[in-house]
Amino acid sequence: MEYILEALHHSFDILIQFNPELYQIIFLSLIVSASGVLLGSILGIPLGIILGLYRFPGHSVFIRLNYVFMGLPPVFIGLLVFLFLSRSGPIAPIFYLLYTPWAMVIAQTLLAFPIISGLTYTAVNKQAGEIMNTAIGLGASKLQAIQTLVVELRFAILAGVITGFGRVIAEVGAVMIVGGDIEGHTRVLTTAIVLETRKGNFGMALALGIVLLLLSFLINTVLYRWQSAGDGKWSP
Repeated sequence: MEYILEALHHSFDILIQFNPELYQIIFLSLIVSASGVLLGSILGIPLGIILGLYRFPGHSVFIRLNYVFMGLPPVFIGLLVFLFLSRSGPIAPIFYLLYTPWAMVIAQTLLAFPIISGLTYTAVNKQAGEIMNTAIGLGASKLQAIQTLVVELRFAILAGVITGFGRVIAEVGAVMIVGGDIEGHTRVLTTAIVLETRKGNFGMALALGIVLLLLSFLINTVLYRWQSAGDGKWSP
């Protein structure tokens, strides 16, 4: 109980004191997570739509692999990205991105991408037949029917994006491996929490955790209210 009270006191203090280092950590956390989810959405939503609309040889295997990737441990993703970006990796002679925010964005993208594509596929696979047949029956071309499908399923797709964001904003293993937790450069909220815990500064670690929880709650509340409004459901 003492730690919790200390954490609440710390979180309130560090927020109102406008500590530049803290706000730099918060800003980098949001930028890295938002960039990872954005890139994951750009890749995952079209893939989920294609998988939901079309059947091809190996389709079921592809779906199962996507589901496997949805549950991969972040540290394994971090290890793969580390090996790919390291000095012995294939792109190091052109770009050396290890221990930069770019490396963290790549890892976050790989974490968000299969979640968004998998949930998009589930929504499309469940409702594509009815929506596509209705649109084509009303005279729409196939491209226009697909556009109608995306519009009709936008809130289901948004649910996948929200889930992807929830996955990456709280992730620590992958970003620590490829980012290195460098102060003022690649330190984000989750890695800062690990650092403070290792130092035995549990009050500050809990305070940072509360800040992370508040940020995640605020962002998800905005997205959830938007989604609820689109579904026509009452939202308090």
